Amino acid sequence: MTSEIERIKILEGKITRIVDYINTLTDENGKLKQQIKTLKQEHKTLTEQTKKVGQLDENLKKYEKEREVIRGKIDTIINQIDKLEI
Repeated sequence: MTSEIERIKILEGKITRIVDYINTLTDENGKLKQQIKTLKQEHKTLTEQTKKVGQLDENLKKYEKEREVIRGKIDTIINQIDKLEI
């Protein structure tokens, strides 16, 4: 009889460890799910910021080209005024 009770106690101990392990895994799973949610949001934010940076870069290039065109026109006007010898 003693051996059966001891075996039950051993089984009970093992079941307790299994339950504790499952609880630990469940907690870790919850934390990982939260991390995934956070990382997805950060990814979304970074993707949006990357788009904005791309648009700003395009605008900058456009404005630089416009600036060069305006600079050329101003140089032409200055040259025309210089020809008038005023």
